[in-house]
Amino acid sequence: MYKRQIRKLYLAAVFESFALGNAAWVALLAQRGYSIGQIGILEAIFHVVSLTGEIPSGVMADVIGRKKVMVLSRIMSLLSALAMIFSRSFWSIAIAVGISALSYNLASGTREALAYESLKAYGKESEYNRFSATEMMIYRIGTACSTLLAGFSLMLGYRKAYSLDVVFGIFGVVTALGLCEMAQPSVSDKDGIRMRFKACVTESILFLRKNPKVMGLILVNSFVGAVSTLLLFFLQAKLPEIGLTPSLLGPSLFFMQMGAALGAKLVQYCSRLRFRGIVIFSISGIAAALGSLVPGNPYIVIAGGFMAAFFDDFMEVRADIILNEKVPSQQRSTLISVSSFSFSVIMIILSPFMGWVFDRI
Repeated sequence: MYKRQIRKLYLAAVFESFALGNAAWVALLAQRGYSIGQIGILEAIFHVVSLTGEIPSGVMADVIGRKKVMVLSRIMSLLSALAMIFSRSFWSIAIAVGISALSYNLASGTREALAYESLKAYGKESEYNRFSATEMMIYRIGTACSTLLAGFSLMLGYRKAYSLDVVFGIFGVVTALGLCEMAQPSVSDKDGIRMRFKACVTESILFLRKNPKVMGLILVNSFVGAVSTLLLFFLQAKLPEIGLTPSLLGPSLFFMQMGAALGAKLVQYCSRLRFRGIVIFSISGIAAALGSLVPGNPYIVIAGGFMAAFFDDFMEVRADIILNEKVPSQQRSTLISVSSFSFSVIMIILSPFMGWVFDRI
């Protein structure tokens, strides 16, 4: 049974990652006349909403069930695409971005916890390493295929591109409905749910206080991931500005995303490498990627983007594996959501700043 569950989670990753509008959202907004600075503000709004909803969504998954929250996540993603189709102003786009943030909130931590608990139920926790690497690779390949079609998305325009996202969103909802819920505490009344929420939050806080190394792992991974993510986001708009032929934008973004897929899969075979060494390699690689912007050559920048994506996922997958091994089952979704919460805090701080910097490079 667990193999069927894992296959469904892989399929869910396919429908979640393949999204023409979301993959090229920076380029689509630039096409609509928005500056990189404005896009940076929208990215910050995404993470303000994410900051607010991240930990509550993790607690919700631990309390009411991870399958239900996964289904809700896919519904919110579908609604976000619809909202983007009908957007007419900066603030209507901001609403669509906020709904998208909530869909990510609901999935983050929930998906990983459901996979780990599914494997644990059959004594197969040791296979989570392979699942995490493969699932991340699938996700990155799906995103890469979407970005490969960035030029096609621009040709279609944002309405048609997001309409296709709606179609894939429907498939995502159907896939989530087919998942199996692992055993959860029985909670049938409002007072019981309230007590479970309170207990889950309290126990999670106590766990982090007693395990400062876990919190350190979360913060380092979040910072490295934020810098790499913003670099790749803004390159969608920056590469054409520094001379890249528009027809090569999609293939270039695809190439960079394949760096992430390679990093996610390769870390599976580097289990003996200490996490401290992975951190040093990743920070050095992303620093070099940022340095590639200085010459102003688009092909050097593309190589730098590949490097940033590779080291980001190389580190993220290992951090996810370590985190799942250390956290208790009852607060698994909540504590993994803390990682996404810290990522959002850093993104809120860095998004407008890096947008401002990219406008001036």
